[in-house]
Amino acid sequence: MSLAARIIVWCLAGAGVAMAHHSFAMFDQTKTTTLTGTVTAFEWTNPHAYIELDVADEKGAVKHWSIELGSPSILMQSGWKFKDLKHGDKVTARISPLRSGQPGGLLIQVTLPDGRVLGNGPGRGPQAPAQ
Repeated sequence: MSLAARIIVWCLAGAGVAMAHHSFAMFDQTKTTTLTGTVTAFEWTNPHAYIELDVADEKGAVKHWSIELGSPSILMQSGWKFKDLKHGDKVTARISPLRSGQPGGLLIQVTLPDGRVLGNGPGRGPQAPAQ
């Protein structure tokens, strides 16, 4: 392979990695919010998985929340499987909310319907201290 071809391959590989990652500054990791609701979707996708959750307030009004998780490979290291959540499951999630106040956040941990508690990868699981 020529030097020019190697440089092009290296640049393209680096561009894919750079675009797959983003800053977590949009989440206020000094705060936590606990949500109990119904899963509308569990997206087991790269670079990040998502839990889509409908949460009813005390008056019964439903708000849709989008909760970001780590990558599937990171989640599997802490016990997750792509089949762990399905549409209609009732869960309780502890998140770091979006700084914007929009209904979304970064998962800290979730209690699944079977009672298991899973985190957002190694070091972000049920052993993490409550905030």
